[in-house]
Amino acid sequence: MLSTRWRSLLFVPADDGVRRGKAAASGADAVILDLEDGVAPAAKPAARAGLEVAAAAVAAAGPAVVVRVNAGWLAALEDLKAAIGPDVRAIMVPKVEDVARLTVLSAIIDELEAERGLPPGHTGLIVLVESPAGLAVAADLAACPRVIGLALGPEDFAVSMGVAPTPALLDLPSRQVALAAATRGLMALAVPLSIAQFRDVDACVAAAGRGAEYGVTGALCIHPNQVRAANQVFQPSAAELDLARRVLAAWDNAQAAGAAVTTLDGSMVDLPVVLRARALLARAPS
Repeated sequence: MLSTRWRSLLFVPADDGVRRGKAAASGADAVILDLEDGVAPAAKPAARAGLEVAAAAVAAAGPAVVVRVNAGWLAALEDLKAAIGPDVRAIMVPKVEDVARLTVLSAIIDELEAERGLPPGHTGLIVLVESPAGLAVAADLAACPRVIGLALGPEDFAVSMGVAPTPALLDLPSRQVALAAATRGLMALAVPLSIAQFRDVDACVAAAGRGAEYGVTGALCIHPNQVRAANQVFQPSAAELDLARRVLAAWDNAQAAGAAVTTLDGSMVDLPVVLRARALLARAPS
């Protein structure tokens, strides 16, 4: 069972207060305060300086707070010093291609959490897979302590392949990220569609639906259109919840009668079907 499950994670530049406020009110499960691509190099020191206040404001509005740090070691160190605190639930690490990177970052976070009176393990890691090299070790990355999710970066992955971020390119990596995440019960954020295609709501919903069939559990977003699509797709429908409840009722009746299997609506109900129904009901909105 996933310990953390966010359907939608919306990027916003960490130094843009107006967009940050809109993101916090967008309905996204998590807001990613971006210190990497979303902030100009000259503006990064100021963005770090304002990060504590920004994270507190977003958290107070309801969404979980994630901070995407920079890829360079010196920049990442400064980012972590600014980010680790009670309101930041996770750090998103870009361009990960080896376990050693996560090991070092985790050790730094250990020290910062202890220094700031946070419980050990307070801050999770979301790993961005953005190259074939990263994809090749996705299962190893998923096994690292602190990791709560694997995410596919479609645009950078396409750059690394030298082609456009089409569904044809992204389909297999999305499946592979979902499989690797599932081995450890992590979030899989890997919708097989260019993240830049946010205006076509139908395409966003369809791509999220394909991802869900692979085991993808949520989506990275840059626009509220994508948030709405992700929240719709990665949440059980009323019909699905009703069927799951009826499956459990049929199973309980069968167990009471001493039967190992039963049927419902012409389909067999056995233990794997029951376990899927229980898992789906666990994802239902409270």
